[in-house]
Amino acid sequence: QVQLVESGGGLVQPGGSLRLSCATSGIIFSITDMGWYRQAPGKERELVAGIISAGITNYSDSVKGRFTISRDIAKKTVFLQMNSLKPEDTGVYYCNAKTPRWTAQGRVYDTYWGQGTQVTVSS
Repeated sequence: QVQLVESGGGLVQPGGSLRLSCATSGIIFSITDMGWYRQAPGKERELVAGIISAGITNYSDSVKGRFTISRDIAKKTVFLQMNSLKPEDTGVYYCNAKTPRWTAQGRVYDTYWGQGTQVTVSS
């Protein structure tokens, strides 16, 4: 059974920092692509940051230079360090995993989501 459990959200003032964690189980973490998405009220869920199994990272333009995604393969955990937070960073942050498996038709990817953690940036 695959589980993604986020933690670390909360209320922070503009300019502050938070560190989100996503602990995983039930997947082969070292070959899984991980990502952080967020959903603001009334908006669609969007990719914030991703790290593929090879360790290459990518970020949305809105968070480049402020957020850093990292992982601890031994602990099967992915992190999102968020600095210089802005009110527009407010939303529910979701951990996402895309993990491969091999079938008779070739490699397919299964996608899993965490339950989300609320981040509120407000004075």
